[in-house]
Amino acid sequence: MTIDTNGSDGGRPLTFPPGYNAAQAFIDRHLDEGRGDRAAILSRHGTVSYAELAARVSRCAHALTGRGVRPGDRLLMVVQDRPAFFYLFWGAIKAGIVPVPVNTMLRSRDYAVLIEDSGCGALAYSAEFAGEIEPALAERRPALVLRLDPAEEAALFEHGPDRFDPVPAGAERDCFWLYSSGSTGRPKGAVHLQRDMAVTSELYGVRTLGATAEDRFFSAARLFFAYGLGNAMTFPLWVGGTAVLLDERPTPASTFATIARFRPTLFFGVPTLYASQLEALDQDRPDLSSLRACVSAGEALPGDLLHRWRERTGLEILDGIGSTEALHIFISNRPGRTRGGSSGTLVPGYRARILDDTGAELPPGQPGRLWIQGESIASRYWRNPERTAAAMVGGWLDTGDTYLRDEDGHFYYCGRSDDMLKVGGIWCSPFEIESALIEHPAVREAAVIGRADGDGLIKPEAWLVLTESAVGDDALEQDLRLHCKARLAPYKFPRRFHFVADLPKTATGKIQRFRLRLGAEPAG
Repeated sequence: MTIDTNGSDGGRPLTFPPGYNAAQAFIDRHLDEGRGDRAAILSRHGTVSYAELAARVSRCAHALTGRGVRPGDRLLMVVQDRPAFFYLFWGAIKAGIVPVPVNTMLRSRDYAVLIEDSGCGALAYSAEFAGEIEPALAERRPALVLRLDPAEEAALFEHGPDRFDPVPAGAERDCFWLYSSGSTGRPKGAVHLQRDMAVTSELYGVRTLGATAEDRFFSAARLFFAYGLGNAMTFPLWVGGTAVLLDERPTPASTFATIARFRPTLFFGVPTLYASQLEALDQDRPDLSSLRACVSAGEALPGDLLHRWRERTGLEILDGIGSTEALHIFISNRPGRTRGGSSGTLVPGYRARILDDTGAELPPGQPGRLWIQGESIASRYWRNPERTAAAMVGGWLDTGDTYLRDEDGHFYYCGRSDDMLKVGGIWCSPFEIESALIEHPAVREAAVIGRADGDGLIKPEAWLVLTESAVGDDALEQDLRLHCKARLAPYKFPRRFHFVADLPKTATGKIQRFRLRLGAEPAG
C-alpha cells in the first residue's frame, strides 16, 4: 500500500509489504540495520539497548502466547511509563494480540467499564495501581491477569527464547486501540491499524519535526494516550533515536531534572505544564541547552504563552492539533516558522475541510467544524456503530473542533464545537476570551463557558487558576473585566469569575468545560 503525500514535502511514498506487522518496522529492523548497541530507552531504571529491547519484546510475545492469549485477543494495559510498557505493547503486536493502553489515573469503576467494554482476554497492570485495578476485577476477570511486580516482569521479559517470528498481518489489519480521553463524556475505543504508527512517525515525526537517529525524545505527556505514544515511543523507534521516560508525575521540578540528567533534544508538553514551568523559572534556572525544539498539543497554546516561553528560554514551542482518532498531530507549526495563536498548517499527507452546520464548505476567515482526512485515522470506534457513522464519513473524521483558516493556510482554534457561545446573537470563541485572560499577569490558567443570566441570556463565565502571588477578590475581578474589554469586542468580557485551585482536565490536558457547565466545581 502507498501513502500519498501529494508531493507537498518531496518525500517518497510510504509503502508496506504484504503481511506487514508493525513490530518488524519498529523493533526488528534495528537489529538488521546494525543498531543493536544503541540506546533505545533511557530512564531512572537504566539504559535499554535496541538489542535488549528486541529480545524482551520477543520473550514477552512467547510468554503471552504460552499463557493462552491468542491472536486477536485484547491486552488491556494499565502500565507506567517504564520499559515494560514497550515490551508488552510490541510483544503483543508481534504475537498478533491487540494492545489497549489506558489511562493510569482512573478509578475502579472506570476500569471495570473498560474491562467490560473491551472484552479483553488479558490485563497487565503496574503493581502501583493494584488498589484501583483489583476491585474492578471482582466484576469481570479476564482469563489472564498480569500484576507487574519484579518476579512477574522477570518471567515475562528476562527468560525464554529471544526470537519470535512476527505473526503476519497487513497494513490495514487491526493493530492496537486507544480510548478517547473523554473530554465530553464517556470514552470511546478507537481501533487503529498496523500502518497508522508508521504514518504518523514519518509524516509528523520525520517530515514535519525533522526527527533523526541523533534525537532524544522526552515527553511529559504519558504513553497511554495518542500524543504521548508517538512522542515517547513510536517516533524514536521509527528513526532509531532514544526515548527518555519519566514514570512520576510531570511537574516543573521533575521535568527540568529529567532534561538536565538525560539531555533530550526534543521536549513534548501541554500548555498547562508550560505555564507552570514558566512560573517556576522565577525560582529555578534549569539547563535547557540540549533542547532544539519544544512541542505542544492536547489543548490549544495561547499566543502569549508562546511569546513568554520564547523570551525566557530562547526556545520555540511548536503548537499543533491532533486527536486519539487521528493518532497524532495533523496540523502544526514548523521549526523556525511559528505563528502565535495559530495551530499552524497541514502536516503533509492530511487534508482539511471547514464545514458549516449544513455540511457546506466555508471559505477562509469563517469558523466552522473541522474535518480531517489522512491515512492514520482510526478505522472505527469499537462496538459503537452510531458514533462511527457520525464521526467517520467517507475517510473523513469530524474532529469536534471549531476552526477558521486564513488565506495563507494557517488554522486558528476557536474551541470545541460544543463549547462555542452565542452571545448577543453572535458566535463567540471561548478560547479567544481565555487567551485574553491569560495575558493578565495574575492568571495562570483560564476556562470560559456560557451561563444564562437572570433573563435567560447566555453570557461568558470565567474559571481561573491564579499565580501564587495573586489574590482573587473584587478588585481583581474589576481589573480583569477592564483587561478583557480593552482587548475584545465589548460583548465578550466575562460577567462572572470563579477563582479555583485547579481546572478539571482529561489526561491529555484538555479542559473539561462540560463539567463546569454542569456545575461540578473543581477543588479549591
